[in-house]
Amino acid sequence: MKTSTSISVACATLACAQHATTFVNPAVPTGQPLPGNYSGGLRPQVHYSPPQGFMNDPNGMFVDANGTYHLYYQYNPTGLGAGNQHWGHATSNDLYHWENQQIALFPPEESVFVFSGSAVVDVNNTSGFFPDQTNGVVAFFTLARYYPNAAGPQTQNIAYSLDGGYTFELYDGNPVIDSTSTHFRDPKVIWYEDHWVAVIAYSQEFAVGIFTSPDLKKDWTFASNFSYHGLLGTQYECPNLVKLPVRDSEGAVTGEAYVMTVSVQPGAPLGGSITEYFPGDFNGTHFIPYDSATRLTDFAKDNYAAQYFYGVPDGEDAISIGWASNWQYTQQVPTGNLEGWRSAMTAPRANYLQKAARIGQTMINKLIDPAPVLAERLEATTFGNSSLTLDFSHIASNALYIEANVTNLNTTLITSDSTLNLTFSSPSSGEALRSGFFFGGDNPFWIDRGQVRGFDNIFFTDKFSAANIPHTDENNGLASWRMQALFDRSICEWFADGGVQAATVLFYPTQPLTVVSLASRALPPGATVSVAVWALKSAWAGYADEQGTVVGNVSAVVAGGGAGGAGARRDMIYEGSFTA
Repeated sequence: MKTSTSISVACATLACAQHATTFVNPAVPTGQPLPGNYSGGLRPQVHYSPPQGFMNDPNGMFVDANGTYHLYYQYNPTGLGAGNQHWGHATSNDLYHWENQQIALFPPEESVFVFSGSAVVDVNNTSGFFPDQTNGVVAFFTLARYYPNAAGPQTQNIAYSLDGGYTFELYDGNPVIDSTSTHFRDPKVIWYEDHWVAVIAYSQEFAVGIFTSPDLKKDWTFASNFSYHGLLGTQYECPNLVKLPVRDSEGAVTGEAYVMTVSVQPGAPLGGSITEYFPGDFNGTHFIPYDSATRLTDFAKDNYAAQYFYGVPDGEDAISIGWASNWQYTQQVPTGNLEGWRSAMTAPRANYLQKAARIGQTMINKLIDPAPVLAERLEATTFGNSSLTLDFSHIASNALYIEANVTNLNTTLITSDSTLNLTFSSPSSGEALRSGFFFGGDNPFWIDRGQVRGFDNIFFTDKFSAANIPHTDENNGLASWRMQALFDRSICEWFADGGVQAATVLFYPTQPLTVVSLASRALPPGATVSVAVWALKSAWAGYADEQGTVVGNVSAVVAGGGAGGAGARRDMIYEGSFTA
């Protein structure tokens, strides 16, 4: 921790001499996060959602030297739909328990929105903002100007944080990459060997621009474009460039490669929003994909604009979180009118490349170990062709984690009727969220939310499926298949075969779904189904007061924390109020 003297010395530098101003709507609180009630029947308990108001894309995610994960996000603190964009902020030590922080980024003017972007830790002070510390954070984001009857240019801008990412100062020299385009946005910045790299979407031109800089400020140089790849939709958004380990079938690291992700909106195969990715090589200025295939991160409809945490060491799996929604209906979902909030994030995922049967290099979406929120194990059993039904209405969180492993499958005896089904249902309303896997034929893994009746929208597609091939052991010729499910009140995520296929699905029941059943049918002789079901603890209940309100972090960090340090804390003053 720095002393007041060292803080004063630091503030005599260029960084503290900046005087860029921000606009603060009187209805937006400063200095303290908005309070939120997380007890509503639709409110996820182990997925992040904002305290109140509207949230969309994750932004600026990084992990600091203390192991604290920082999640920023597109945030409208004064309404239940998109608009009035700020950067909200939450932190976590385990990726499941999140603490709401004060709003991190405000617009410079009333007619300007703070759009999506990223953040980096400038440990070597390449920017010059941090002469006496190694935990300085630079946020890189799009500012979008709006006039009464037209959209203005979108430009790339930076802000810096002397307190490890809790508060930011806008850079006086903004914009750092200028533009006259109304569709030039969503920068993702990484470090490559000896320079910074930014990938930015030319949204209407179906291109991702690659730029380089030594200092994050004015010396940005255009290097190349990644253009017209994959599904085009109407526009490209939220590109990412991330280095991933390459693993063999046993999980050992055999190399590394880069992945370019592009979020397409609208124009996904099932409508609205989707994220596609391209494995390939990157040399610091140009990205070349391995092939011309289009691969999707999710086969359902509610995972968009994922970001990858900056600061994960080389050689380790990347960690990502996506926005669990779809622009086709996100501003109409019932959580807004019923509970005062809209949108959640996906569960955290570990990402690496691995060859999958027939489709080659695949970015695995592996659920980060949910141990921090696991409660009691409700069931653990093994059977052949049978079923299991479990009432979990007594679980306060109304959230479950489920693993199902099918082994000893003789593929020569599998028929089109060989199935394993997983269903969540409500005895009182008859609603059901169904899923399953057909082991024969084209091996479709399917999900059906059409029997959940709390939300009706023409774009709220009810059925999803994807091919998923059981893994065959070359030594004995028998196949196996694994499924994980994370069920959380109004969102459920499935991971098949350790994340070869993944799906994120929203659903809005009129009554809580409180019964889970698994049933297998027509499996060949000798096949076994091993099932384990855990209750999940609410990640929010421990933060709530007697009225169920989570107030968030009521202190902030003063400037000047040194290497890995957060600095000293001080009391904050609450200003403003929320208006729906």
